[in-house]
Parts: sequence; structure tokens; C-alpha cells
Amino acid sequence: MDCKNCIFFVAVFILLVLIQSRSILCQKISDKDECSNRRIHIRRLPPRFNLDLLANCSEYPLSGDFCPFLTNHGLGQKTHNRSHSWYRTDPLMLELLFHRRMLEYPCLTPDPSSADAIFLPYYAGIDALRYLYGPDVNSSADHGLDLFDFLQRDNRDAWARRAGHDHFLVMARPAWDFSQSPAADPPVWGTSFLEIPEFFNVTALTLESRAWPWQEQAVPYPTSFHPPNLALFDAWVNRVRRTRRSTLMLFVGGGGTVSPSSAGTPNIRRSIRAECDNLTASSATAGGGGGYGYGSYGASYTEVCRVVDCSNGVCEHDPIRFMRAMLESSFCLQPPGDTPTRRSTFDGILAGCIPVFFEEQSARSQYGWHLPEAEFEELSVTIPKEEVVMKGLRIVEVLRGIPRARVRKMREKVVEMIGRVMYRRHGSSMGLRGKKDAFDVAVESALNRISQRLRQLPLLH
Repeated sequence: MDCKNCIFFVAVFILLVLIQSRSILCQKISDKDECSNRRIHIRRLPPRFNLDLLANCSEYPLSGDFCPFLTNHGLGQKTHNRSHSWYRTDPLMLELLFHRRMLEYPCLTPDPSSADAIFLPYYAGIDALRYLYGPDVNSSADHGLDLFDFLQRDNRDAWARRAGHDHFLVMARPAWDFSQSPAADPPVWGTSFLEIPEFFNVTALTLESRAWPWQEQAVPYPTSFHPPNLALFDAWVNRVRRTRRSTLMLFVGGGGTVSPSSAGTPNIRRSIRAECDNLTASSATAGGGGGYGYGSYGASYTEVCRVVDCSNGVCEHDPIRFMRAMLESSFCLQPPGDTPTRRSTFDGILAGCIPVFFEEQSARSQYGWHLPEAEFEELSVTIPKEEVVMKGLRIVEVLRGIPRARVRKMREKVVEMIGRVMYRRHGSSMGLRGKKDAFDVAVESALNRISQRLRQLPLLH
């Protein structure tokens, strides 16, 4: 399917579903108990704010051509023709994916005055490309002003009733990409969407949030796993539980190698690569797996450390490159890169691989809706990167010091989280809809946050 046909198909299908959803809307919201405090109105926006933006999918070479990832309503192409659950999903498509899923939400209402929250189907991350990589790079402080002007002119009461406090949207990039000061001269990286007062009251669901703004909340990166029914979901979870973990720790990613420009500069990825190389060399010198003392693990691991090199983005849309390695590993190392968070965190959780973090901003302080902070130590390991990089703490010593029984409990807790961090396929079976996925958790939590915020602002009711 070429790009133009792909875009046409996406647009037509979304419009059809929207028409269908409106035709059965009264039926959806008739059960007061079921939809109490859960009613959402989808704000009708001109296509220049969403679907028209998809036509520019090949216009930004520095960012990359995202045309292939528009298929299947943002899930991307299947990893192979016979696949039912696995796709080549790009995180930037979360806005399209979320929009498509919102059209299936059971408590939609056509009346914004009766809604508990209002969803803005604005593709902020895609629209940001023209400011980050395109012709409007010197006008990045204007990002969002056109949208705000429209919201003020079209059904002004919907915004003015609560000054935007009941509105929420998805922004499929880290919040830092929308956090340039409007007064920056010359402009620096990013747009100013989250820094302009017009949108201070709106709840923004981002792939990575900053530490202080109340209105930002990080949601999981979309992975490649989008099952359409409960049988396929359960089959995958059973495979995760059955697979033998033959590797103690795994790093999937790029960086960490020594180059002339970075020689002598310490960082956590370099420390991980160096430790893994040393462990592999020690094992080879000793004549195989029995040459390294694994402590309480004994000979249960045939490999103590493994690296899947994903330099130059070779793994971004190809889960086949790394999912088997994750399935076969007990611990997945998740060091920060250009930003603290990683999509790999959620790939690893899908595989039942216990995440090992090196700073709190990588997950603990980010994904509290989906990975509850009270349960964080039950499903992950945290090793301060300073201890590894500056003080020489060996990661392998920390991990092999964890008792087997605790490792089993941690892995089971990770497996329990699979449903909460994956985005199931649109149009999925009723059986699978009975399990809350990342979308369901995000919407429910956004409703709760908006409700709490409105209770704090009684004058806006």
C-alpha cells in the first residue's frame, strides 16, 4: 500500500468509525452507573490539526520518513505476513493510535457540557516536526497558538466553562521537546507548546515528563505487541512464563563504545559495555559458562551478560532483533540515553525481563499510573549510575546477590504488568477488552486527575 492510499484509508476509516460511534452514542451513555464520572467528549478539530498532518510523512528527512508506520491506524506494518499481534510500531504514532482507540471508548458524549473530560485529537508530536526539522524552525514559539485560537472561536463555551482544566491530549514525544521558553533568542531545541500560558491548564500525556509541571504525565511508549484477542494475549503471556532464562543480564541498545570524540568520557552505557565485555572474556578464558562464579545461580545461566547492539536505530522497528534475547534473560539493563526514558523498558516488561534502572527519572518518577510507585521495588532493580560509573560497583555482583526466590517473585510481578503497558489492537475482542491496557489506564487516570483538579478549583465549576 503506497503512502497516499495509506493516508486515505486511515482518514476514511476514522471518519466511518466516528459516524458509527455517534449513531450509537445514546446507547453508550444510557447506563448512568457505568459512565458516571467517565463521560468524555471528543473535540471536533479541523483536519489540519490531525489527519492532514499525515500527508507530510516524508517531508522531514532529518527526522525520518514515517509513512510506512501509518498503516493499521498507527500500528505500522506487520512484522511478517502471518503475524496477528506484532507490528513495526513507531512511538510517534501514539497520537494516531490513541485517537483511534478513543473512538471506541464506551462513554463518549456529543455534549461537552455534560462531559467529565474533553479529549483534543491534536497530533502535537507530528505537528511539531515542522518546528523541529522543517520550515518553521525559527517560529517554534508559535506552536499551539493556532489551535488555541480555534478553541476560542469554535464553541468557546466548551473551553471557557472550566478554562481548559477538563481538556487533555496526547503528545508523542518527550515533554522537553515542547518546553522551549517562548522568549528564547535565538531559539533552542524544541517548541514552546507546554510553556505558553494558553495551555497551562491542559493535561498532557507525554512519552516522558518533566519533574515539576503538574499537568504532564508520562505514559508507556507503544511497543510492537498489539494483540487483537484474549487467546493471543494469553498465549504470549504463557510463552513468557515458560521460556528458560539462560542469560543473567542483557543490554539492548546503542552507544557505550569508545570513539575518538568520546574517549575518556565516563558514562553508564560505556560502563555496562565494558563490564559485559570483561565478563564475556573471562568466561571464554575459563572455557565456557562454568568458568565464572554465578553465586546462588550456580550453572543455571549459560551466559552472564549479553549485548544486542542497536546502534544507528537498527532495532527501532524490528522486534525480531531483540525479543528472543529478552525472553531468555532474567534482567534487562535500562540505562538513560539522550533522555532518561527508553521504549526498551516496555519491550523488556513484555518479555518478562526484570528492568534494572540507573536513575529514578527513567521510570519510577515517570510512569506512576502504569507502574505504581508503591510496587516499584517488587518489579525492578535500581542501581545508582554514579555507583557504577564513578565508584566501580559491578552490576553483576548486585544482580547475582538477589536470592532466587525473590527473582521469581519479581518476574511474576513483571508479567502481571504486561497488560498494563501494552496497547491492544483497535477493534479487539470483548474478552481482551475486559483487561485494562495502557490506553485504559491512561484514560481512567486522566479522568481522575482532572476530577481532582476541578475539585480544587470550585470557582471554575
